[in-house]
Amino acid sequence: MFCYQCEQTNHTNPQHGCAAAPGTCGKDETTADLQDVLIYQVKGIAQYASRARKLGVIDQDTDRFMLYALFTTLTNVNFNAARFGQMIQEAAQRRDSMRDRYEEAARQQGITPDQLTGAAAFQPADSLDKMMEQATLVASIKAQEIDLGADIIGLRALILYGMKGVAAYAYHARMLDYQSDAVDAGVEALLDYLASDPSNLDDLLEHALAVGRLNLQVMELLDAANTGTFGAQEIGTVRITPLKGKAILVSGHDLHDLKLLLEQTKDMGINIYTHGEMLPAHAYPQLKQYPHLAGNWGGAWQDQQREFADFPGPVVITSNCIIEPARSYKNRIFTTGPVGWPGVRHIENGDFAPVIQAAKALPGFAEDAEEKRITVGFGRHTLLGVADKVVDAVKNGDIRHFFLVGGCDGASPARHYFTDVADQAPQDSVIMTLGCGKFRFNKHEFGDIGGIPRLLDVGQCNDAHSAIQVAVALANAFNCGVNDLPLSMMISWFEQKATAVLLSLLALGIKGIYWGPTLPGYMTPNLIQI
Repeated sequence: MFCYQCEQTNHTNPQHGCAAAPGTCGKDETTADLQDVLIYQVKGIAQYASRARKLGVIDQDTDRFMLYALFTTLTNVNFNAARFGQMIQEAAQRRDSMRDRYEEAARQQGITPDQLTGAAAFQPADSLDKMMEQATLVASIKAQEIDLGADIIGLRALILYGMKGVAAYAYHARMLDYQSDAVDAGVEALLDYLASDPSNLDDLLEHALAVGRLNLQVMELLDAANTGTFGAQEIGTVRITPLKGKAILVSGHDLHDLKLLLEQTKDMGINIYTHGEMLPAHAYPQLKQYPHLAGNWGGAWQDQQREFADFPGPVVITSNCIIEPARSYKNRIFTTGPVGWPGVRHIENGDFAPVIQAAKALPGFAEDAEEKRITVGFGRHTLLGVADKVVDAVKNGDIRHFFLVGGCDGASPARHYFTDVADQAPQDSVIMTLGCGKFRFNKHEFGDIGGIPRLLDVGQCNDAHSAIQVAVALANAFNCGVNDLPLSMMISWFEQKATAVLLSLLALGIKGIYWGPTLPGYMTPNLIQI
């Protein structure tokens, strides 16, 4: 195995990646190699899907499958080798179906169909052991590095990992019935491009920025899905201490799953708590209306082994960020959607009955804890609604600088940097935060400036779209460019959604970005300079 897609990769390895099982994330060799085979197959599906689309043949269900398949390969999402074996077989069937439909459409239109090779022609073996052998032949990330150099291989990786982030956000939107043909076409085209084994540096750089532009469309689509389904975010406070009673904890990102669980637990006397990037759920009106959405428990994903062990009820991981479950809670943790761990029960078709049954059987919290609260809900609509007050505060000299301190969190000690930035920010500055990195400082007291809170929680990592819209609005108000604003960005990266967001910022020409705490293994010194 070899993997260097995330920030926790083994930088002590000469290849700057995890080359021995298990990886730092806990991924074993079988799962890692099967993920590589699946990605290879998704490229093959895209080769035919992109060509079929040009002839008027579109298969939205296959596009959905490609998004889902890529999502399962993100860091800390799915560790279940058996499920990857099943997806690989399904991918082959879907690829063959798209091939047949493409070739038929071409013949009907008097066109000679392309005879594709590589990923488009790959046939998976019928056993996991043989698939593992195939992985070494078809799916090695660094297969051509000796011939092409580290820069080319690094850019291919940058595009692929950015596309994984795009797929995750697009899949979340799809779960809420928001789909875009333009997005699907973009996904197909970029995966088709990767399948061609591109080797021109300038062309690869342009396609990397194309991933960023595509991700902007996807984040806009997901923003429309979230606000269209649950209403625009509203300012409110969230209880961060528990209430007496039965309890279920929901982690990950998927608001759709949370809504299903809230609906299925109405009037049952079971309190629902959010964890990690589910915290912003408390800002959406259609979710806040459930009185048993009781509060938030714990912080970011890397603390889950301790926080889940202390939680007296079942835990649901909805989309990503799972790490190896400890014995203390493995028998009461559930996964949904793309998430998977061997031996952990998986919820199918949105039916949370097993979770509810577990909640009733477990003790829950014995008493109310002392009430403590934090404030959320500073999404795009909220901030643009008070833009005039912010502009006046800047013109009056009350606000002199904005810091965007956000992104994904992780376990590295160097991440204290982001806490230090927030805590040491001058009193005449405002701190915007999004993603689970906020948990490093969102319980600290920052006060306000003329009634404007100094700490503004914009939401999940995908709400980078909202932060961009706010920055554009401020730039327009001051008749300047975004890069001329008194704005600094301290962005922590961890996995592939953060890579997609970074590419979006670069595609927009945003400057003043501090990105860390460590550089990706696939970003060579030369690529950093470029």
